[in-house]
Amino acid sequence: MELTLLITAVICLVIFLYMRSGNSNFPPSAKWPLPIVGHLLYMSENPRILFKKWRKQCGDIFSLRVGGTLVVVLNGFDGIKEALVKKADVFTDRPPYFMDQATGLAGKGIGFASGSLWKEQRSVALSILRKFGMGKNILAEKIQEEVSAYVSYLADLKGKPTDIRYITNVSTSNVICSIIIGNRFEYDDKEFQSMMVHLNSTASDQQWIDIINFLPWLQYLPGDLFNAKKIINNVKTYFGMLKRFVREKKANAVDSIDPENFIEAYLSNKNKKVDGVVSTNMNDDNLSKIIIDLFAAGTETTSNTIYWCVLYMLNYPEIQDKVYREIKDIIGTDRIPNIQDRSKLPYFNAVILETQRLASIVPLAVPHICSEEVTLKNYTIPKGTYIVPNIDSVLHDKAIWGEDVMSFKPNRFLDASGKVQDREELIPFGIGRRVCLGEALANVELFLFLSNMFQRFQFLPKDKTPPVCNKARLGLVSSPILYEVRLVDRK
Repeated sequence: MELTLLITAVICLVIFLYMRSGNSNFPPSAKWPLPIVGHLLYMSENPRILFKKWRKQCGDIFSLRVGGTLVVVLNGFDGIKEALVKKADVFTDRPPYFMDQATGLAGKGIGFASGSLWKEQRSVALSILRKFGMGKNILAEKIQEEVSAYVSYLADLKGKPTDIRYITNVSTSNVICSIIIGNRFEYDDKEFQSMMVHLNSTASDQQWIDIINFLPWLQYLPGDLFNAKKIINNVKTYFGMLKRFVREKKANAVDSIDPENFIEAYLSNKNKKVDGVVSTNMNDDNLSKIIIDLFAAGTETTSNTIYWCVLYMLNYPEIQDKVYREIKDIIGTDRIPNIQDRSKLPYFNAVILETQRLASIVPLAVPHICSEEVTLKNYTIPKGTYIVPNIDSVLHDKAIWGEDVMSFKPNRFLDASGKVQDREELIPFGIGRRVCLGEALANVELFLFLSNMFQRFQFLPKDKTPPVCNKARLGLVSSPILYEVRLVDRK
């Protein structure tokens, strides 16, 4: 009996000291962390709901421990902006990422790189993408080519109830392929299908990746309980495919002042630096990792936004009709919409913005890491703390959007004259120096894909009752519960 009491007392003392360790001005926690795992077991509840509760309990900044890692969650627009914009020098770096470390890609590319390497790679990538969006408008042309193939595929369904999630994901991935290597794949191409299988499998295993990031010893348990080996094999396989694309482009490279795909443009930039004896981190591994990052930034998020938008239209048919009337009145039905029409369709653009807000595709942003001790909102954040911006807390904030925040209302983004108004608090792509690399690309894709879909089809539910639009599947990216839609050709 005495031994049991002694052990209990020691455990309580350890937990107490564990809680009290470190800076006393650290942000509060809603729960006591458990030994070894910290707050991980509490996370079995939907993190979106859990963090909303903890925000009410602790305020806009609260902390937790996952394994031995200190994590601070930022809520509300002001706090997130102060950290990621006003104090960007301290909050821009990324923490280590299990998947990159396990596959030999740690510190490469853009997504999880930091410091001077990250700055150079991001600067080069953005410069290339901006160039493709100017002049000849290569970007829009490549997207339009894919949209035409996608709409044709949907038309061939002839109104049959269909889950369009997979084909939409494939099509948006094809856009990335056309930008990266200069051409799209046919949907039945075996190599393309294999690459999609590995990409989709990695995306679906993201929840396990997140756990192993904080508890890396889990990857060494017998078997493959947390899919670590599966994830590593998937990443290595499609990384190998992408490196082959790079080798093929290098073998057939022709010096050009006007490259027509991302790989050629990157290699051209690298050669100029090498020839000019300029120090650079540009190489084949960084290029291949950037390609992976572009797929991550421009596929799942874009395809899921389209998938959410169609779902909302099934639940709000009056809004769908209003969008179609605007497109019909402004563009007509004799030609397909193009990127030059973007500014002419304010209500349709407001529908896209409201989809991005309400769907909150990436509810919790990719973690940052605090590179030095800093004060934020009167709290002291130690060096090495992981920082998680809660994007949900901004996009679903009643103080910003009103009491009807969970209703689909495009008029939130229109002023009194019916023009689209910018809302600083709309941050579906994040904010600050780490704002999503694919933001501009995604916005062009969303306009072209959805405008062509609205013009060509009427979206109807499989049954009389539309599928629910207020539930989502858990994951890094917020996806609707699977549903089927009838795409009825308006022609």
